[in-house]
Amino acid sequence: MSLPHGGHLSHGHTASITSKCFNFCHYKVDSKTELINYDQIRDLAISVKPKMIVAGASSYPRLLDYKKISQIAREVSAFCLVDMAHIAGLVAARLIPSPVPYSDFTTFTCYKTMMGGRGGVILSKQKYGKKIDNAVFPGCQGTSAVNLLAAKALIFKIASEDKFIAIQKMTLKNAKALAGALKEKGYRVVSDGTDNHQVLVDLSSKGITGKSAENCLESVGIILNRNVVPHDAKNPGKVSGIRIGSGALSARGMGEPQMLQIVDFMDSTMMNHAKEELLSEIKNKVLELCQEFPIKKSI
Repeated sequence: MSLPHGGHLSHGHTASITSKCFNFCHYKVDSKTELINYDQIRDLAISVKPKMIVAGASSYPRLLDYKKISQIAREVSAFCLVDMAHIAGLVAARLIPSPVPYSDFTTFTCYKTMMGGRGGVILSKQKYGKKIDNAVFPGCQGTSAVNLLAAKALIFKIASEDKFIAIQKMTLKNAKALAGALKEKGYRVVSDGTDNHQVLVDLSSKGITGKSAENCLESVGIILNRNVVPHDAKNPGKVSGIRIGSGALSARGMGEPQMLQIVDFMDSTMMNHAKEELLSEIKNKVLELCQEFPIKKSI
């Protein structure tokens, strides 16, 4: 998936070493719906005849049709790999579809929505297991980090518990609440909503860049990142959006009322980023909200 259209840096962007190791051809989202264009993936696959089709995203707020992608891969005799790093916690809680039944390989990290420690996991069909194991060790790694193995085992156990699942459910609700509140404030939400934990906002109509929004929001204690949106692909280097995640807020115990508060804070900050006195007031309110919902052992 093309980076400006929601893909990940490691999926063959020129800045990544993956682009030096493999020859990537990128698919995009539809210009009107901002949803993945599966017909384009099929056309590309038939034209390019790839060895592998990579599915998964870094800033795509909608669900992927893994069955359709795997069918396209089979049609051209390609492997299907799914990177579900961002959404693994939601998959583990069985709240959104799993790619595992359809993909040859599935990769994910143990943090993000999984809420565990740093580290990654590769799942594969059994017939590829030995080759994957050998490629990791001794192919790529030397000494294994046994402490990380223990951390992974722990988060896998926790992921089966009711509290983890409840946080994931709230993550989905809170993301929808954030998207709805932003739209009510006049912001354009990419793809007009979200099906996962992410909300991608196009700030073009608001006269503020993604970088400026990121900086002024950080100054009041709201941490998110600037992000490209699909139309930025026509203007390389331009970053017109911001990306918001609801996972950390949900883990702190916040719900939909707090999402509306946060959107109020964000709007006031971005629309008044030169008014230092007002920003100071917002910063204090953000701090009060954080103190009301402190970081603690959430699971």
